[in-house]
Amino acid sequence: MRLVVGLRNPGSKYEGTRHNIGGEVVAALAAELDVSFKRGPRRIAADVAEVHVDGHRAVLAIPRTFMNESGRAVAPLLRYYHADLDDLLVAHDDIDLPFAKLRVRIGGRSGGNNGIRSIIRSLGSDGFWRLKIGVGRPPNRVDPADYVLSRFRKDERAIMDQVVDDAVSVAGAFIVDGGEAARRRAGEANAAREERTGG
Repeated sequence: MRLVVGLRNPGSKYEGTRHNIGGEVVAALAAELDVSFKRGPRRIAADVAEVHVDGHRAVLAIPRTFMNESGRAVAPLLRYYHADLDDLLVAHDDIDLPFAKLRVRIGGRSGGNNGIRSIIRSLGSDGFWRLKIGVGRPPNRVDPADYVLSRFRKDERAIMDQVVDDAVSVAGAFIVDGGEAARRRAGEANAAREERTGG
């Protein structure tokens, strides 16, 4: 059983913000697979959708908690679905990655992302996969907390829509073939985008 979780803050106030890009990816994957989210099982603070990709069963989840309480949703999800740590992929924004870059890795610190920090704390381990989506560094003197709660500029949004499509493909590779396959797919997507844009 693979579990793919997209981090976000709930509510219309936060829709389209940089911090919500992980949730956008998982919602886009559900739309591509033509499945709808429903409220998770009792005591699980997440919306879930059970899917099959090339014969592989997985659960997509978007926490109903705020970002800094993501662990309160993810830890019960793992227990309920009897998923192993290395069968968990968490999609989230990353200000330390260049804009529009994708990176898949397992383990490591939170990198300042409060959602990842909360999940590590709740699981008591960092041994899960992350799909990091680069949202760029804050401009001079802009507080990182304010920056991630801002929306993409129009030109950025057009690029990010393509990145979301690529990230959906990465998450699909994770469901079918696991973390290393997802890592390779992310690298291929980055290379193809650089070739298209010339940099």
